[in-house]
Amino acid sequence: MNDVVIGINGLLAILFISQGFLVAAFVRALWQFRRPLPEDVACPPATVVLCLRGRDPFLEDCLSALVQLDYPNYRVQVVVDSREDPAWQLVQQIAAGHSAASFEIVALAERRSTCSLKCSSLLTAVDQLPDECAFVALLDADTIPHRSWLREFAGALADESVGVATGNRWYMPRQAQLGSLVRYHWNAAAVVQMFCYAIPWGGTMAIKARVLRETDVLERWAHAFCEDTMMPQVLRSTGLSVAFVPSLMMVNREACTLGGFFSWVTRQLLTARLYHRAWPLVVFHAVITALVPAAAVAAMIAAGLQGDLTSLVWLAVGLVLYDLALLGLLAPMEWAVRRIVRARGEPTRWFTPALAALTAISVPVTQVLYPTVLTRLMVLRRVKWRGIDYEISPSRSVRLVEYRPYTDSPLPESGPHTSL
Repeated sequence: MNDVVIGINGLLAILFISQGFLVAAFVRALWQFRRPLPEDVACPPATVVLCLRGRDPFLEDCLSALVQLDYPNYRVQVVVDSREDPAWQLVQQIAAGHSAASFEIVALAERRSTCSLKCSSLLTAVDQLPDECAFVALLDADTIPHRSWLREFAGALADESVGVATGNRWYMPRQAQLGSLVRYHWNAAAVVQMFCYAIPWGGTMAIKARVLRETDVLERWAHAFCEDTMMPQVLRSTGLSVAFVPSLMMVNREACTLGGFFSWVTRQLLTARLYHRAWPLVVFHAVITALVPAAAVAAMIAAGLQGDLTSLVWLAVGLVLYDLALLGLLAPMEWAVRRIVRARGEPTRWFTPALAALTAISVPVTQVLYPTVLTRLMVLRRVKWRGIDYEISPSRSVRLVEYRPYTDSPLPESGPHTSL
């Protein structure tokens, strides 16, 4: 049994060290977030596109921030799923109160059955781009852009070798819920992988207009579930790259139930399975980080049944130290993100005593749910997104099953700040 104990604890140590190197690279990039912002003369015309289905908890904050961006020449294009959508009236009110901003609102007219509603909305927006537009900045309704958000994109895209610039999300939920903390832990690991594999995030992503005009990206979107994960593959033929912009780490303060997390993370991983070459590496990482701790638990049970208390204790110590070490990796990441967020004048205190108490549960729950979702993905042929079912064929084609306008239907346990 001693050899088993040494082997398992050694694997746990190797897992931690390898993940530690990746986290160190990510934190180093975050530390270097301060970059000179371009002057007005170096800021080309831009279009900001926001696609809406449903009234997200912080939609009003998002819209209000959009019309106050510090950028000399931009227009906002909002595509709402329908005029009956709960978001429609709010968008109209915000636009009317900020007449100085170039703010255009349209209802989605062409709903393609071969792609998601979001991709249909993006195609509608891009079809109306003015000729002088140099780049398109995309954001989600849970993103609240700071004043220099668009200018930071312009600075990154000024590099001739860059075709897409992206930030990423970081969760600082206002409500103490287990689902919120599980999502926080999973996302913290995910953003490191996205950084290492150059996977852009559509919640804050800018694309040079010439990429939209000179590649087949629009045709791809017309048959896609999501718009962002495929961009490295789109850029491959152009010789351009994806640039990560550390200052564009965007805070999401929404809460999340466990059921909401399961649905959300299923969609996140589905996009990687469908559109990114690094999917086998994502699966390998998930499998190895699940199997080794599971092997430790199994060995602990075997040691207990055999009355081998020494092995049981050493395995337990190794597993506890591994989980504590993973939590320790969160500290420099959280600190680095807070440093960026504080520089924008935004609040960073969110980790309450109630959330700290939930951590003892949330870490093992995350470790169990992650491989569970991956296993489900292997046979997944149907997924729901904001009330709409989509069928995913073995050939990766997408079919919208049946369209229905969005209606507000919060879950009983949901609060006012819970993700849709």
